[in-house]
Formats: sequence, structure tokens, C-alpha cells
Amino acid sequence: MEISKTIGIAAGVAGTLFLGYCIYFDHKRRKDPDFKKKLRERRKAKKAAASAGPRTTIPNLADHEEVQRFFLQEIQTGEQLISAGDIENGVEHLANAIIVCGQPTQLLQVLQQTLPAQVFALLITRMRQYGNQASENDRSKLQDMNDDLE
Repeated sequence: MEISKTIGIAAGVAGTLFLGYCIYFDHKRRKDPDFKKKLRERRKAKKAAASAGPRTTIPNLADHEEVQRFFLQEIQTGEQLISAGDIENGVEHLANAIIVCGQPTQLLQVLQQTLPAQVFALLITRMRQYGNQASENDRSKLQDMNDDLE
């Protein structure tokens, strides 16, 4: 009976210390004038890194062997990263494979059946980001061409 009482007291003390540390840390965080600024900067940097587009260089699309090698490498790397728990980078590699794929619709159907729903949704979001960036780049190129003509 005495051992269980001692364990209960030790657990209570440990819980109280943990709660005290949480309150101290929260107080320190709220009083830090640079905390929100640093948090905004980190979020902005993360968003900029995510919207930077594919970090892998796309091979010359005229060289079919190089494209096929790149495609298989990106699929394999993406699957390995996702199975290791690195979802973000794995999705990026799968998106690179879809970009160079000759039949992206069929590949997306296969990936939809094999990937978890959350990972597939992230992949679709990433593909939309790449599509938006491509259309923005096309618009800016057209604007530059129009400026050159005028």
C-alpha cells in the first residue's frame, strides 16, 4: 500500500512540475516581443520554399531515355521518402514524375489507388501550385513579348 502511495505522490509532483514548466514557457513566449515577428518570418520562409516550385531540374524532354530514367528515379525516390515518413519531399518527387509523365491521368489514377488519401490530396495541391506557377510564368513571358513588340 505504501509503494502505490509513493508512486502516486511522485506522479503528482512530476505532473505539477510539468504543468509549471508549461505555464512558465507560455508566459515567456507571450512576453517575448520578437516571438510573433520570428514566427511570421518562419511561416513566410516556409511558404516561399513551398511555392518555389520543383527544386529538381527537369531533364531535356527530347531525350526519351533521360526522361524515362528521371521518371523512374523520381517515382522510386518519392515512394521511399513517403514510406520513411518524409511526406513533403516524397510528394514533391512524385509531382516531378507526373510533370514528365506521358500519361499523367493514368499515373494519377494509379497513385490515387495506392497512396493514402491525405498524401494524394497533398499531391493534387502541389500539382495545382505547379500549374499556377506555370501559368504565371507564361503570362509574364507573354507580357515581356508584348512589351518587346511595342
